[in-house]
Amino acid sequence: MDTDMGSANRESRLKFYKTTLCLAYQSLGVVYGDLSISPIYVYQTTFSGRMGLYENNHETFGILSLVIWTLTAIALFKYVVFVLGADDNGEGGTFALYSLLCRHSKMGLLNASYAAQENASSVPAEETRTSLLLKEFFQKHRSSRIVLLLVVLLGTSMVIGDGILTPTMSVLCAVFGIKAKFKELHENYAIIVACVILVGLFALQHFGTHKVGFLFAPILIAWLICISGVGVYNIIHWNPHVIYAISPHYIYNFFRETGKDGWSSLGAIVLCIAGAEAMFADLGHFSKLSVRIAFTGVVYPSLILAYMGEAAYLSKNQRDLEHTFHHAIPELMFWPVFIIATLATVVGSQAIISATFSIISQCRALKCFPRVKIVHTSSRVHGQIYIPEVNWILMGFCIAVAIGFRDTAMIGHAYVDAGLAVITVMFVTTCLMFLIISTVWKKNIIAAAMFILVFGSVETLYFSACLAKVQRGGWLPIIFPLIFMSLMFIWQYGTSKKHEYELENKVCLENLFSLGPSLGMSRVPGIGLIYTNLESGVPPMFAHFVTNFPAFHRILIFVTLQSLMVPKVPPGERFVVSRIGPSEFYLYRCVVRYGFRDLRDSYDFETQLIEKVAAFLQGEELAVGNGGGGVGSGKRRKARFQCVELNKEVKELMEARESGVAYMIGNPYVIANELSSPVKKFAIDVVYGFLRRNCRRPSIALGIPHTSLVEVGMIYRV
Repeated sequence: MDTDMGSANRESRLKFYKTTLCLAYQSLGVVYGDLSISPIYVYQTTFSGRMGLYENNHETFGILSLVIWTLTAIALFKYVVFVLGADDNGEGGTFALYSLLCRHSKMGLLNASYAAQENASSVPAEETRTSLLLKEFFQKHRSSRIVLLLVVLLGTSMVIGDGILTPTMSVLCAVFGIKAKFKELHENYAIIVACVILVGLFALQHFGTHKVGFLFAPILIAWLICISGVGVYNIIHWNPHVIYAISPHYIYNFFRETGKDGWSSLGAIVLCIAGAEAMFADLGHFSKLSVRIAFTGVVYPSLILAYMGEAAYLSKNQRDLEHTFHHAIPELMFWPVFIIATLATVVGSQAIISATFSIISQCRALKCFPRVKIVHTSSRVHGQIYIPEVNWILMGFCIAVAIGFRDTAMIGHAYVDAGLAVITVMFVTTCLMFLIISTVWKKNIIAAAMFILVFGSVETLYFSACLAKVQRGGWLPIIFPLIFMSLMFIWQYGTSKKHEYELENKVCLENLFSLGPSLGMSRVPGIGLIYTNLESGVPPMFAHFVTNFPAFHRILIFVTLQSLMVPKVPPGERFVVSRIGPSEFYLYRCVVRYGFRDLRDSYDFETQLIEKVAAFLQGEELAVGNGGGGVGSGKRRKARFQCVELNKEVKELMEARESGVAYMIGNPYVIANELSSPVKKFAIDVVYGFLRRNCRRPSIALGIPHTSLVEVGMIYRV
């Protein structure tokens, strides 16, 4: 028996190792594309400004030392060691951190009511004094919760902005590398080729990453082999002493020699960790162990060798500062590496585009983004999605940026612009991790302070260098995220005001039915599904409908779709059915709960809903029957009578379904109150109104058949 158990354990371990290695292989093509292509442009961008005037090896070695220690401190220690441990049920990203804070610390503005049920069975950790003080502060001051939401939206907006800059700049830089061989080639041809690649890249998105991405991992592996091989060759051939740059002493010498110019160059050096955030953002597709294995075993050493080799070449060829990566490739290997580099930039671009789709999907699920069409391109992997509207908008922005940055010198400035988006997202993650460590993990304040002191100080230094570029034209990474953040916040604000109006104007069911005789209210055969945001009471739009048209269906089900601050809700806990009023009213309420990564399948929603209501009625029947088992004969007769009534309700439900199902949904016109400030009127009447008119209609987003739809118009003055 012990032999059988040992054999079973070995098989389970082998299966675990095989699965982990398979996920690590797949993560190379999805997670590390953006991070792996950074050697193409880091040195070129760093030396594009005043650093190009320094021709001493100390500066080259100093930049290399900064790159090595930045990769080690931020990518390896911060993300791989610490941040990956802050997953939310296997999900990562800015919203995953916010979700943890909302549920465990009640710091959020969004719905966190599922937290109590989710954690009811867990043993709570002992609260620290710091945890209690922080929770009390956020619960007492609503403004602090608003600021926290804005910070989270800023982080997500920066990723969306990066989804515009990274594909454009990566493809441009790879295509412009051909000028290393053909210097007389006009830049317009390179721009045309880059635009064609971008159009092709975005046109392929509707096939889904499961079809487009099956070549990602082999391409990235070939790319990492190329850059590490070329790096080893350059180290041996040009300057083996480059390995001494591992010493942080070269960083001290670098700043001593370059001063303000060295500090300014940090805005370009930070690009060596562009894409490190993807390790956490794409965690839901893989596992923590697989992501850690892929980075520490393959990506990290390959990047270190690539940067060392390029620095070794530059130490002996100071004049080849333009297109340094392509000049450092040996003559015999140029064209194969150039082709693989171009493919790798497309893969890297695909990674950030997919991340943008995922983030927008999460924002939409939490009502922080207008309704858009989300197409799930894989039946196996939920995170593989395609958003048509966002895809074509991103493509338009990317082409506009590519045409605008046709000059090679401007490409270097644009990359520095992208550095601001990169470091802002990372600093937001550091700030949220401080709250996670102190309030969710309930660690000592010293541990949380050390985390933000060590990593926050490094990121603040890089952030200051990137921010200094704004006055010299680095406005691009600021304007895009600010636009996206403003739109998301206004949408969330308008949606919350609309919900507040419905709460304040909801109608008590008893009051509504008391008007029945005077209105001549009648019931017609069929089932009416009334969509509402309220979990109790009657929505004002239904009261408005009944008072003007006093008739409704025999069976009414008030349906509330609830977005929770959890990645996924178990299928068995998704539908919560309850009865409204006496059984003869035939009124029910069903709360349908979704996590921000749950698939909302509207195809069989009606069938599932009616089945859950029938199961609820049958459950009531069993409860009544069991309740009558140990009582007197009179009560048993009463219980049997109630069972008959419940059987009658289930039969009525099925007969009503045969008569037809109608969907009622509100279509309110939301306007600001006459006494509102001009800013609020602009936000609600202009921006929010524009977004509501141009986003997907609720009925389409919910998959409601047009022939069964009843829309009720009403004015909401908020």
